[in-house]
Amino acid sequence: MALLEVQNLGISFGGLRAVDDFNLKIEKGQLYGLIGPNGAGKTTVFNLLTGVYKPGMGIIKLDDQDITSKKNIEINEAGIARTFQNIRLFKELSVIDNVKVGLHNQYHYSTVTGILRLPKYKKIEKEMEEKALSLLEVFDLDKEKDTLASNLPYGKQRKLEIARALATNPKLLLLDEPAAGMNPNETKELMDTIRFVRDKFEMTILLIEHDMKLVSGICERLTVLNFGRVLCEGPTSEVLNNPEVIKAYLGE
Repeated sequence: MALLEVQNLGISFGGLRAVDDFNLKIEKGQLYGLIGPNGAGKTTVFNLLTGVYKPGMGIIKLDDQDITSKKNIEINEAGIARTFQNIRLFKELSVIDNVKVGLHNQYHYSTVTGILRLPKYKKIEKEMEEKALSLLEVFDLDKEKDTLASNLPYGKQRKLEIARALATNPKLLLLDEPAAGMNPNETKELMDTIRFVRDKFEMTILLIEHDMKLVSGICERLTVLNFGRVLCEGPTSEVLNNPEVIKAYLGE
């Protein structure tokens, strides 16, 4: 059974069909790529999958659960987490506090308990601290747990954003152009990180990316979007050698 199944998804903005009849099926544990020229509708698809936009048509199923009409926070609780092309960390918070923000959908206490610092508050905060630290250790960020997120190098900020997304305990991780702004060494390290996350956390990953070296290096299957419609889909090597895909990227 597919972890994510999207059928006939579509949305229009002011009469412009941004995504039209989009279909996608991702199996558990897959590393899947969504590619296409600028303006093809890739980020719009991510926004539809995460509840930022409500689709005008179509169905989205996660683990056979219909999440089409759910709100953003409900979709996150159902098991989808994402990162963004432009890093969106809480830059004035510490590294560990950024990860703890992601844990708040799993740990709960009342407002009164928090204000009065009752024993339950202290117990939960201790558990969150330990869980956050264990995630930071995975990404070799534990030694910088008290550093402000804004003071991390760019590559480590990307890692922190992925760690925070994983803190929500997702089934599916969406990465929106994770290599944007990275130099070749940072991109190579990111490729290793993505593979590591998939293997260690048994994670299913869907990513948007323009760096074809990264795409060909880690993605098992690809879907190509062009003008909001699926141009082709299949194993990575076949898709990247498809004349229609080359034409869409490079022109005639």
